[in-house]
Amino acid sequence: MDEALLHGGGERVAASRWELFVEELKKVSYIAAPMVVATVSQILLRIVSMMMVGHLGELALSGASIATSLTNVTGLSLLFGMASALETLCGQAYGAEQYQKLGTYTYAAIISLLIVCIPISILWIFIDKLLILMGQDISISVEAGRYATWLIPSLFPYAILQALNRYLQTQSLILPMVFTSVTALLVHVPICWALVFNMEIGIAGAALSIILSNWFNVIFLVLYIKYSTACKKTLAPFSCKDILPSMREFFSFAVPSAVMVCLEWWSCEIVILLSGLLPNPQLETSVLSICLLIASLHYFLPYSIGAAASTRVSNELGAGRSDRARASVWAANVLSIAEGTISCTILLCCRRFLGYAFSKEKEVVDYLAEITTFVCLLLAMDCIQAVLGGVARGSGWQHLGAYVNLGAYYLVGLPIAIVLGFVLCLNGKGLWLGLNMGAIVQATLLSLVTCSTNWRKQASLTRQRIFDETIAADGKS
Repeated sequence: MDEALLHGGGERVAASRWELFVEELKKVSYIAAPMVVATVSQILLRIVSMMMVGHLGELALSGASIATSLTNVTGLSLLFGMASALETLCGQAYGAEQYQKLGTYTYAAIISLLIVCIPISILWIFIDKLLILMGQDISISVEAGRYATWLIPSLFPYAILQALNRYLQTQSLILPMVFTSVTALLVHVPICWALVFNMEIGIAGAALSIILSNWFNVIFLVLYIKYSTACKKTLAPFSCKDILPSMREFFSFAVPSAVMVCLEWWSCEIVILLSGLLPNPQLETSVLSICLLIASLHYFLPYSIGAAASTRVSNELGAGRSDRARASVWAANVLSIAEGTISCTILLCCRRFLGYAFSKEKEVVDYLAEITTFVCLLLAMDCIQAVLGGVARGSGWQHLGAYVNLGAYYLVGLPIAIVLGFVLCLNGKGLWLGLNMGAIVQATLLSLVTCSTNWRKQASLTRQRIFDETIAADGKS
């Protein structure tokens, strides 16, 4: 009889866990699907402008391409990474029902990010001189510097937009982001065309259209947040007394968040730069740039699932529900692995003619077909590390993620890439294999950290931090 009771109890526990997993799978999917649309729509603003600039001539396209790459590395990646701190702060506060803190943290993030925009703007003014110092062609450097200078005003709405996105994401309010992002993109296309061609402003018109579209997106989100009943309980009065200590707290999470994002982002750019030193630099750079573009476009799928995991994990840790946080991790990983399997299968099936979408040169097409298998390996690792990176942001251990990325890419990935590419003469394949090794180490280490996490203890520490801060704030007031 005891055995029967034990067996029945075990079945009930298993059924309960399965029901919890299915429930979290639905919740993660509900957040991830619209997140893909919102994220891709925001990224397409720059791609559309680049496509328009491409019709102005080779010099304009070269300058805009280099400027876009450098501005991504020196500015946008930093702001994007720093804003990720709100996934920890706002997400956990929302789960703990400390709703006013979301508004305060968002104010603090916006002010902090706008301050960071100032030194970035100064750097962008001198991008042409930096490129010339690096040995780049003078005419291309001047054109890149001109485009980067015109992009400076887009930094400030971009910074605000990243904070507002995280504010809404941590409350699972994704549909407003989808609406504003898609609308901004639809408005951006005709505006960009009119400024670049009809008004003949050229490369400056492409940058100006990005500025207008970013502000359009910000204004729409601000109006939604101000007048929507869904955000009523999380809005907070603007108070310097509350915002200043929140800025300190924001930076304590923002710095490791930025390091975590930038270290990975920069490693890919370094590989592209290294490909220019290979025996056939034009072919190697072209193919590796295409590979990176494919990997970057795919990355937004697992990243969106990771963002959903970050939201669910942070909310449940803030609420003290460790079992649900753990179930969210499993659900997000299952969803991401399924997506990765489908994407890799499609890419492998298309590898023979994929290159024709980018070039008519048979040499490029054949080389891309050879290296596609290695691209699929990176895509598979992205499916793991993007989700676990989201878990890291939701849990608040970005500092561990920063150490993982530093070791994975700069102690393992890039040194192996240099040895395989230049010493063993594997050229572009060797460089990409090194990047793959970095991604494998990154995914492995993040998996070990996640598997060894004591979720019950993590939930306890999260709630202790949130309520200690609340008590301290009440004591000061």
